[in-house]
Amino acid sequence: MKLYNTKSGIAIEHQDRWYLANDFSCDKLMVRDDLESFLEASIANLPTADGSALNLEENLLAPIGSQEVWAAGVTYHRSRDARMEESESAGGGDFYDRVYHAERPELFFKATPHRVVGPGGKVAIRSDAKWSVPEPELALLISPRGKIIGYTVGNDMSSRDIEGDNPLYLPQAKVYDRSCALGPCVLLGSGSLPRSTEIRLEILRGGKSAFSGRTTLNELKRDPQMLVDYLYRDNSFPRGCFLLTGTGIVPPDTFTLAHGDEIRITIDGIGTLTNVVA
Repeated sequence: MKLYNTKSGIAIEHQDRWYLANDFSCDKLMVRDDLESFLEASIANLPTADGSALNLEENLLAPIGSQEVWAAGVTYHRSRDARMEESESAGGGDFYDRVYHAERPELFFKATPHRVVGPGGKVAIRSDAKWSVPEPELALLISPRGKIIGYTVGNDMSSRDIEGDNPLYLPQAKVYDRSCALGPCVLLGSGSLPRSTEIRLEILRGGKSAFSGRTTLNELKRDPQMLVDYLYRDNSFPRGCFLLTGTGIVPPDTFTLAHGDEIRITIDGIGTLTNVVA
C-alpha cells in the first residue's frame, strides 16, 4: 500500500486500485502506529479514483505534513570513506572513521517542512559552496511513539567542501532552503525492507548521464530501528518524523552539481524521486 500527498488531497494505491482519502491529511494519518491496517480497514468507505486521471506527475507534493526531517550520517562504508577524503586537508579524516565504528550513530537535524521539496520540485545548492552533491537515501516515516510505519525516497543535498573544511560546519553544509527532497510516496508497512533492496542514483546533465551509481540496503551498517531508538532518546515528535538513513552512493571528488542537473533516485518497491537543481 502506498500513500501519495497530492494538491487535491491524499491518494492511496492498493492492489492496483486507487482511492481518495480527502478527509485525511499527512498530520492526521502519520500519528498512527497502525497506519497501514487503519487505511486497509477504511478503504471500503473511500471513493475510488482513476489513477491516470490523478495526473500525479503534476500534482504530487512531498509526503509530509508538519513533521521534522532528521538524518543519520556515516552509516555506509562508502560514506565513511568519502567523509574521510573530504576532511583530510583539515586534519579530521579519522573523525569519521571513529563515528562509523562507534556504538552511538551520528544523527543530525535536516529540515523543517518548508525546506522540503516534493517530486518534480527544484532542489538547491548553496550559493557559497563549490562542491555539492545529492545523497540518495532510504527515509523512514516514524510515528510519535517511535514505530517505523513507512518508507520513502530521500535526497539529502550536501555541500561537501563546507563540511570538509570543518565537521562543525555540518549544519551549514546540510540545512538550508530546498536542501531536502522526499517522495514520490510513502510505502506503508512496519516490516523491514529486504536487505537486497537496491538504491539507484542517476544525474542527467543536458539530457545525458553525468553520473550513476547503485547500492543495496545490505551495505547499510546500522539497523534502521536502532537509529530510531537513538533519535527518540530524550526527544519527542508529536506528529512523528522522517529519518534519512545515510547514503552509500557518492560521486567522485571531481563531480559537483550544476544548475539544471536532473537528479533521479530510485528505491525498489517505492519508486523514483526526480528533482532538478535550481
